[in-house]
Amino acid sequence: MNKKKSKPQTGKRNPAPTGSARGKHMNERSTDHGKDHRTERSAERTRGIQLTKRDSYFLFGRNSVIAALENPNRECLRLIGTAKALTDIEAHKKLAKVTIETHENTDQIAASVPDGSPHQGILLEVRPLPGHDIQDLAPCSDEKNIILMLDQVTDPHNVGACIRSAAALGAKALITQDKNSPSESGVIARTAAGGLETLPWIQVANLSQTLDTLRDMGYWHVGLDGNTEQSIRTLNLGDNVVIVMGSEGKGLRPLVRKNCDVIAKIPMTSAVESLNVSNAAAIALYELGH
Repeated sequence: MNKKKSKPQTGKRNPAPTGSARGKHMNERSTDHGKDHRTERSAERTRGIQLTKRDSYFLFGRNSVIAALENPNRECLRLIGTAKALTDIEAHKKLAKVTIETHENTDQIAASVPDGSPHQGILLEVRPLPGHDIQDLAPCSDEKNIILMLDQVTDPHNVGACIRSAAALGAKALITQDKNSPSESGVIARTAAGGLETLPWIQVANLSQTLDTLRDMGYWHVGLDGNTEQSIRTLNLGDNVVIVMGSEGKGLRPLVRKNCDVIAKIPMTSAVESLNVSNAAAIALYELGH
């Protein structure tokens, strides 16, 4: 803390503190001084590991790290972890191209990821995956071509869970808007359980225009909404389908909804009012993909 310099005084000096007043004054200074040092030491203990590139981020947890190491399209920069955690994945062939750093300070590793994230003592610094083009989604004949589109789903855990379901159920790609939606991150990768490394993810500027483009390519569009009579189980739209999910609470935006060919619901009992968006996406992917 910067202290203001006292102006030189003339005349009478203030009497020096004596007795208990002097002791109290010194104790206060001593206490403040100790508090500053404790704060500095605490900050040092919790300071995270610094990234080496402006666009890089940390993947964390064994499954996310291994999935990235096994992805030939992923640029991996540094593998950081405890000796035990590093030993568990040392057999992966891509390690020869990655800088490896041993850190036994798990507090520092924990400070490098979001609060409470289960890092398992290992981090992998990576760059975002290369982008995909909407034209890459041209339907393949004689197979199901299912695309999942999320309309302003903002929770990275929900996006990660949707990626996991889409990858597991054979979706062709995930499409989100490049604004008002999360970008690639360690949280999404962790929740996606490896799906981030295998499922193409396309971020676009305008979802409605993208739906028009996909329609010209031969896709039908199904918007999910609980407030309709049409059941998803009764739909027969062929092999090329885009499933459009709105955000929890707000649902589909009007223009996106207007660009859907049909609005359908997942039939449910009255025991609950609605499903989490990732659960609803998994059911829709299964119903329309099989």
